[in-house]
Amino acid sequence: MDDRSSKLILVPILAVLFVMIGYQYICPAGSNSCHFKTEEKLSGASLLSTPYQDSDDFYRDQDLEDDSPPRLPSKFNFTERDLDRHVEFNIKGDDVIVFLHIQKTGGTTFGRHLVRNIRLEQPCDCKPGQKKCTCHRPGKEESWLFSRFSTGWSCGLHADWTELTNCVPVIMDKKEAQRNKRNFYYITMLRDPVSRYLSEWKHVQRGATWKTALHMCDGRSPTQDELPTCYSGDDWSGVTLTEFMNCPSNLANNRQVRMLADLSLVGCYNLSSMNESQRNHILLSSAMSNLKNMAFYGLTEFQRKTQYLFERTFSLRFIAAFTQINSTRAANVDLSEPVRRRIEELNFLDVQLYEYAKDLFLQRFQFTRQREHQEVRLKRREERRWLREQREQGRPWLPRHRGGGNRGDKAGGGPEKEAENDFPTTTEDYTSQVARW
Repeated sequence: MDDRSSKLILVPILAVLFVMIGYQYICPAGSNSCHFKTEEKLSGASLLSTPYQDSDDFYRDQDLEDDSPPRLPSKFNFTERDLDRHVEFNIKGDDVIVFLHIQKTGGTTFGRHLVRNIRLEQPCDCKPGQKKCTCHRPGKEESWLFSRFSTGWSCGLHADWTELTNCVPVIMDKKEAQRNKRNFYYITMLRDPVSRYLSEWKHVQRGATWKTALHMCDGRSPTQDELPTCYSGDDWSGVTLTEFMNCPSNLANNRQVRMLADLSLVGCYNLSSMNESQRNHILLSSAMSNLKNMAFYGLTEFQRKTQYLFERTFSLRFIAAFTQINSTRAANVDLSEPVRRRIEELNFLDVQLYEYAKDLFLQRFQFTRQREHQEVRLKRREERRWLREQREQGRPWLPRHRGGGNRGDKAGGGPEKEAENDFPTTTEDYTSQVARW
């Protein structure tokens, strides 16, 4: 090969190197000046607007799929509006997240995540030895979170949907002078009814009572006749499972439905206001409707998906991954089949609610994942088109063989691979986050 041939071969190689060096100088890693960063919108296309596609994202496809049950046809006819959950949560404005904490659903752990584990411009101030944290908006003395670990039990111990929706606006107005209307986003966690019931039994067996709960409805608490206690004395310590199941006024029965329903629709705790069948139908329908219309809820049994959906709903990121803990006190109870059936009968409304909630939750997860993957694919096409245009505009000498194409693939392929493989994990708790529009 003569010198002239060697020079002809070196010219395009040097040109490519020159362009690559120039590109690295103009668009260094981490720069926002280039067209194919994840937050950029190209040619009017709606690309990924959420900040989840960072290199430190701790989600993985396999992590999210490992806890998935076999996909079965849905029994419920959910619309796209039911599945599409994303709120423009304005932490600097007037928006408030309200956490409805149902007993033994993992709410304590999830509540701690809300105050200690969210990546914020102004993190909650949690001082050692104090049960509550100060969660203020950036630059303001106003709370953006209404929960046990931020505002305390301001509406009563484990306040339910009926109590919170009537109490929270009043409490917030007393705490803070407010001229603009607030947006309250209700969130909660649900748990498998049998596991939750057993966990509550073990908790009560150790001395828990929640007897200071107000159970406010239509402006008053229930009378002793309307809500008789299951035990005499200070608590129900040492109660056996049989004794626990035999108390007809035990609030553990169908607790999740009762705490999510509008109790004013059934005369609150006055059981004589209508027949039992009608009351149960109204309670279940109300709980399903309120749950569906909340901004967000999670399931104890699907921690990774719970974290994933919370982050996508509110455009907030957790610092550390949630952890799935399946070894609980409830899991260690050795149940016979007749006893299990009895618990399911006592919680037949919760069983139906959980079936509905699980179906909707998994469909929302699939909908959100598919949409995110579609956006990533669109983004990759736009990035490749932009690179192709740059190659063709005023640079006829730029090589168009596989070498140039591979650079385009890498520029677009990197974010796609990262987006499809990077997803968060979960928390040990089984509580619920439910938000209401």
